[in-house]
Amino acid sequence: MIGTRIAGGLLAVATLTAATACSTSNQPAHATRPATAVASPAAMASTPSTETLKQLLQQPLPNVKGKTFTSAVVDFPPNTRALPHRHGQAFVYAYVLEGTVRSQLEGKPVTTYHQGENWVEQPGAHHLLTENTSRTKRAKLLVVFVSNTGDKLKVDDPKS
Repeated sequence: MIGTRIAGGLLAVATLTAATACSTSNQPAHATRPATAVASPAAMASTPSTETLKQLLQQPLPNVKGKTFTSAVVDFPPNTRALPHRHGQAFVYAYVLEGTVRSQLEGKPVTTYHQGENWVEQPGAHHLLTENTSRTKRAKLLVVFVSNTGDKLKVDDPKS
């Protein structure tokens, strides 16, 4: 119960931080619009995987033994797609700081998120798709992880 309250509080802080950083956005705080089309396999294969993660803060949670809070900005240059991946047992919160990102978790529909919108990923979720939808503009995410201390924050799927 306490861990849930802490995670909720951390998400509120992250949301307020991101909202302050993007106070010019007129977008809603969440997306509910599933995408109507997905890129073809050929287009998916030709898109480079060159997103970068810039860690902002990493700190053990003092009142939740074995858990670490990490915040980072993930930058997607134009036409960039991340490899399918997992975040281990981390709880993940993502907020679109800039641009538009298309995302899909296993078992969920493909959804497009615009600046000012956000989503969460439950521990163990399989992230099948994360891509910048623009061929000309960057997309940036504020990502907050509550993870087991020492765990990798992103593990790409093994290549077939």
